[in-house]
Amino acid sequence: MILITEFMDEDAVGRLKAAHATTYAPELADTQDNIPARMAGIKALIVRNRTQVTAALLDASPDLKCVGRLGVGLDNIDLEACKARKVEVMPALGANTLSVAEYVVTNAAILLRDAYHSKHAMMAGKWPRAQSSGREIGGRKLGLLGFGANAQETGRLARAMGMSLIAYDPFLPADHPAWAEAERGEISQVLSRSDVVSLHVPLTDETRHIINTESLAQMKNGAVLINAARGGVVDEKALVAAMASGHIAGAALDVFETEPLTQEAAAIFKGIKNLILTPHIAGVTQDSNVRVSTMIADLVLDRLA
Repeated sequence: MILITEFMDEDAVGRLKAAHATTYAPELADTQDNIPARMAGIKALIVRNRTQVTAALLDASPDLKCVGRLGVGLDNIDLEACKARKVEVMPALGANTLSVAEYVVTNAAILLRDAYHSKHAMMAGKWPRAQSSGREIGGRKLGLLGFGANAQETGRLARAMGMSLIAYDPFLPADHPAWAEAERGEISQVLSRSDVVSLHVPLTDETRHIINTESLAQMKNGAVLINAARGGVVDEKALVAAMASGHIAGAALDVFETEPLTQEAAAIFKGIKNLILTPHIAGVTQDSNVRVSTMIADLVLDRLA
């Protein structure tokens, strides 16, 4: 039996249903207390980033063989508990890389140009042309904290638009071919020399609030920040303060410390200019959803064969 607790492409769900008894219940992401009672007999659990695969949930899953992750981030899955119970965790590596890269580069261009929030003034009869000239993306430097697959594809698109790259990644070997396209730097160098800083790190004890008051102060005056990684890597209050002061000229946030973002949590962003907020969709397009879902369906079917 297979249980799917978050949205998945319907063709991929159909393939799973044709091969095994499959329950498609994406509403369970909003009622997770109901999941343990449904785990008896479940051999494969398919989730995205909201379903919390905890030791307690695994204890209620005696028949579970694998967890398919419709994406790549694994901070919602207790990997040690899975390993101890011999439950295989299968992320959709590479399937949404292009979506994330396009999100970052598109937002970098929008934030630097700083012209696309003119609509409301124009609808009010104003003509804010002098305030909407902005900057070009070509000739500017993109800093990447983390230089894995998503960041490398982001760099490829950015270079095609005329940007140069500087990146920090202590886990990517020095002889990796990706370094031929990017300067290697320490965190402080990436922050201080980049016009755009994009985050591509997992959420760990070491990366939590890696972007804070001190690191924001190291960034170039007028730089912009993009976070399509994990919400906890940015101290949101510190970012708001840096943007309110004018030191940081813009930001695009796709992930948040509180998800889903509540009205109360969103209140700190009120009145902040040149700010883009999206609901954790950088890696989710119609195209990537098909790729991610197809990959996970293939992996699950192979594991249960």
